[in-house]
Amino acid sequence: MEKMLALEMVRVTEAAAIASARFMGKGQRDEADLAATEAMRATMDETDIFGTIVIGEGERDEAPMLYIGEQVGRGAKALHAAEVDIAVDPLEGTNLVATGQGGALTVLAASDRGGLTNAPDTYLDKLAVGPIAAGCVDITLSPEENCHRIAEALRRKVSDITVIILDRPRHTELIAAVRATGARIKLISDGDVSAAISCAVQGTGVHAVMGIGGAPEGVITAAALRCLGGEIQARFRFRNDEERERAKKMLGHADETKVYRTEDLASGDNLVFAATGVTSGDLLAGVRFFGGGARTHSLVMGYQTKQVRFVDTVHMFDRDRPPAVRL
Repeated sequence: MEKMLALEMVRVTEAAAIASARFMGKGQRDEADLAATEAMRATMDETDIFGTIVIGEGERDEAPMLYIGEQVGRGAKALHAAEVDIAVDPLEGTNLVATGQGGALTVLAASDRGGLTNAPDTYLDKLAVGPIAAGCVDITLSPEENCHRIAEALRRKVSDITVIILDRPRHTELIAAVRATGARIKLISDGDVSAAISCAVQGTGVHAVMGIGGAPEGVITAAALRCLGGEIQARFRFRNDEERERAKKMLGHADETKVYRTEDLASGDNLVFAATGVTSGDLLAGVRFFGGGARTHSLVMGYQTKQVRFVDTVHMFDRDRPPAVRL
């Protein structure tokens, strides 16, 4: 099932990336997100799956498409349809697309039923590291201690490691604590899923991600890091009582001290992660349009297959016009 899912899911992220990339630099963040969502939904409905959205664009009343609980795929029309749970972020980095900045992605994770945590739309305090530092960090410790642990695991000086943190006022103290260790910091405006993947891929120059970000993105990140052998640790950070009550219904508790680990957030035996670049970043090239088509750069990986593929695809919209691109 995992091999089939990998091929189908990367096709979904490619379609979403092409649709949203047409809005690059136009200042239309909502329109870009809608285009990605519609393309992702339409492509999913062409796949041979019984799919359920467990993390999506919101509740049914808030999101007309790819809402939590929505059914996707060909379902009963398919001969051998796999039952899967799907977590989607149709466009991670809507502001990046709107302003023409790099690093925007279309991402999703898919697993057998029950393999992805149905996280409420709230915040998580996250700590993500790559395979070498996995098992060496502890989110309950101070940022200073974790920086030293990461450096020790990597056999480097603390001043040689780089930590990515979302550039938000809530991270003022975290930034000061990391700077005090001598570690380098890369502040980003959006895109903590891409950042977490980067820390698990050698050669990116990123060694950890720290700070508070979206809980749904945390589950998608866990799927990617489980495939890559990295680690994420997380604790819920609720903004109000309404989110706490929602967490009690979805998770059975609203305990902000409980630490969720990679396998807690993405526990599926058959687990797939797929992402396609919308605007060029450190990890993936963005969509490049040419006369009669487009070229995309994607990342797709599976937990069971232990395979990580970078997929370079040429999409020919007009077969009568030769692709004006070097293959």
